[in-house]
Amino acid sequence: MYAVQASGCAPIVRAYEAGEEHAERWENAATVAAGIRVPRAVGDFLILRAVRDSGGRALAVGDPAILQAVDDCARKDGLLLCPEGGATLAAYRQAMRDGLVDPEERTVLFNCATGLKYPMPEAGTWLDKDAVGDLGAL
Repeated sequence: MYAVQASGCAPIVRAYEAGEEHAERWENAATVAAGIRVPRAVGDFLILRAVRDSGGRALAVGDPAILQAVDDCARKDGLLLCPEGGATLAAYRQAMRDGLVDPEERTVLFNCATGLKYPMPEAGTWLDKDAVGDLGAL
């Protein structure tokens, strides 16, 4: 089990790395992923215990990697991830680069909300509803 937080608000990651049982409050928390901007978790010790007992890790990812993951997933897979879900994809990519996860392993990533809560990206092109379009050109 992996705990994923944004690098602008990562009290669980900091506590995990320090070997602490409880996570100290993260001051001046900031991230584009509002749902994981949690400066102090009520069940911090439970999260840390689950991560450690499972042989997992706690990872922090930056907002640029989060936003890139959201964009990549939309373009490649057609899924509208929320930034919180984008954080899990960004952490998965980081874990593969660091050799923590093998690309052949079965992995489950949680998209814990909806991208509809956030402003939609600007559309670069528009479809004509009356024309036969080239979907491959999109």
